[in-house]
Amino acid sequence: MNHLPLIIKREYLTKVKNKSFIIMTILSPIIMIVLVAVVAYLSQLNNNKVRTISVLDESGLVHEVFKNSDNTTYNILEGMSLEEAKIFSNESASYGLLHISKLDSIEAVSDHIKFYSEESPSLTLISSLEGKLEKTFTNLKLEQQGIDVDLINASRIKIDIAQESFEGEKTSKLDSFVKLGFGIAMGYLLFMFIIIYGNMIMRSVIEEKTSRIIEVIISSVKPVQLMLGKIIGTSLAGVTQFIIWMIFGGFLMTVVSLVLGIELFDTTPPQQELMQMASGGSDFGFYFESFKAALQNLPLMNLLFAFILFFISGYLLYSSLYAAIGAAVDNETDTQQFLFPIMMPLILAVYIGIFTVIEDPHGTVSTVFSFIPLTSPVVMLMRIPFGVPLWQQLVSLLILIGTFMFTVWFAAKIYRVGILMYGKKPSYKELIKWIKY
Repeated sequence: MNHLPLIIKREYLTKVKNKSFIIMTILSPIIMIVLVAVVAYLSQLNNNKVRTISVLDESGLVHEVFKNSDNTTYNILEGMSLEEAKIFSNESASYGLLHISKLDSIEAVSDHIKFYSEESPSLTLISSLEGKLEKTFTNLKLEQQGIDVDLINASRIKIDIAQESFEGEKTSKLDSFVKLGFGIAMGYLLFMFIIIYGNMIMRSVIEEKTSRIIEVIISSVKPVQLMLGKIIGTSLAGVTQFIIWMIFGGFLMTVVSLVLGIELFDTTPPQQELMQMASGGSDFGFYFESFKAALQNLPLMNLLFAFILFFISGYLLYSSLYAAIGAAVDNETDTQQFLFPIMMPLILAVYIGIFTVIEDPHGTVSTVFSFIPLTSPVVMLMRIPFGVPLWQQLVSLLILIGTFMFTVWFAAKIYRVGILMYGKKPSYKELIKWIKY
């Protein structure tokens, strides 16, 4: 008689009715949103604070450059010595004092600029000041050499190389970052899901084994059915928990944003200023449109189906190994020697995906590791946004499914013997003997 549906139901209900499962399902999104809200609130308080910066420009070259903004006020000091300016800035509770010395040449002046402050100044603030001064001194140097700065600025030509495939599909350099972001998100999600819920399966097997309940269950259920039931039941409980986290977390995020008036993922003004300076004052609307175009270029349907298939297959592959480890040992302490060989391919897959896919998604290293079953769920998911031929995806998936079936057989052999073994930590040599039984 096939008891698999009953085992799946039992495992699922046991997990979702567990008090710790219920508490963590509710508390996890609350804790996460509270932490994000606190950080966002503190950042908002910091951003709303107006900084007053005293400027002593003894050279008389750049004091007109400093214009007040919403978060920064510049106090131009005149007729003071450096020591007097320090005392004034300190007594007036200024954020700091920017001192520009008076020297013979622009190069000498640029080498003698100092910022005095009570504490270490903000990195974004210093970078912003450096950007303003660098641009101003560069223009002054050009004018000193008799070069028309306006003519140079008018002569600047911005190059943005258009990218297009031989089939006529248009892309941009932003596409690569968007595709890599999607790939990393999917690969990392699978990585975390395997670690969290794979360990849950392993602990479940160890608990039933140590409580001797398994001796009663195994008398009427085949070991392979029991193992698959645990894997599928725990997986469904994990999916349920994940869906609740997404819905509840999204609801809490909306409530916090509306009630407290906090933008939880808003970019801070100093960061915005630094980004705009780094991009040469480019129009952010252009980048936003490029980002939308990059999203439209993603093979969304392919990503969706591939994510589901590789996610399920990869998770089941690793879960069967976790279940076998749980059956082979009596406590979690003894699992460490067996977990390391399992974790290594996962960690390797993440590193391969991050450091090789973006540079050469169709190269030998990326392609080979996207076919190796223990790494393919992560690496292939990172490659697909870059356009992987369908036949490669199907071959990789078939190899993964075939390996999963072999792993289930392999794990069931260990599970069948190890589930009734007590009081001794097995070695790799003994595990090989169990497979032969």
